[in-house]
Amino acid sequence: MKFTPTQMDGVWLIEPEPRRDERGYFARTYCEEEFTQHDLNTRWVQQNQTMTKNEGSVRGMHWQADPKPEAKLVRCVAGRVLDVLVDVRPDSASFGQWQAIELSAQNMHALYIPHGFAHGFQCLEDSCELFYLMSEFYYGDLARGLRCDDPQVGIVWPLPVRNLSARDTGLPLLQELA
Repeated sequence: MKFTPTQMDGVWLIEPEPRRDERGYFARTYCEEEFTQHDLNTRWVQQNQTMTKNEGSVRGMHWQADPKPEAKLVRCVAGRVLDVLVDVRPDSASFGQWQAIELSAQNMHALYIPHGFAHGFQCLEDSCELFYLMSEFYYGDLARGLRCDDPQVGIVWPLPVRNLSARDTGLPLLQELA
């Protein structure tokens, strides 16, 4: 696997190195030893998968707060998405800044997201599926979010935003986070 740090401290792009032959390919997508060498979380307690039907649909921006913050390892297993992160760590030099990376079934990339980042994505084509490894169990009372159209953050979505959930529409702006 190839580990590339991104512009956001603690966020990594992880590229498998598939071995291909006439049958297809084989690729490692996780290795505890390599994650440990990069000081990344190696304890995954929950796996999630999401399918989003329509191009332009946005899910997010979500994170889980202290005392049970979660790191995520996210991979697109069908379709293409623009995966977006916003730094919500109050003491961070990049607080409120965002970064976007295309994940697709074709490129096989994964994104390692440490705690302290809001996460969301937009489907770039119909029928996208994401697979998540989570470092912490889900606690609904610690679920947090940020509006995907917050003008202060200024995320540039490549397609018109559509199909937001009622929850995501009602999320606070960055300036409202305490």
